[in-house]
Amino acid sequence: QVQLVESGGGLVQAGGSLRLSCAASGRTFNLIDMRWYRQAPGKEREVVAAISWRGGSTAYADSVKGRFTISRDNAKNTVYLQMTSLKPEDTAMYYCNAPGPGNGYWGQGTQVTVSS
Repeated sequence: QVQLVESGGGLVQAGGSLRLSCAASGRTFNLIDMRWYRQAPGKEREVVAAISWRGGSTAYADSVKGRFTISRDNAKNTVYLQMTSLKPEDTAMYYCNAPGPGNGYWGQGTQVTVSS
């Protein structure tokens, strides 16, 4: 089982940056791929970025390519999402996700609000 705790969200002006962190418990963290999702009010949850268990492979939604960077530190059981050139449309609750039964494991989320 994996427990996830996100942090680092906040209010930022358009063009600004934030770094989200997702701290994971569980001895198998370094063996699992991780994903960041987001969900804006009235919209479906969407995947933003993914990273392989060794960190050598990453993937991004088209809407964030070139602006967001996903990374991980397996020694710290943490995955990060560096967000730059933020836009108002990036405003959402951001969640990290680990594979598991059903839809996998989820944290409580961290709110990102980008003002114009």
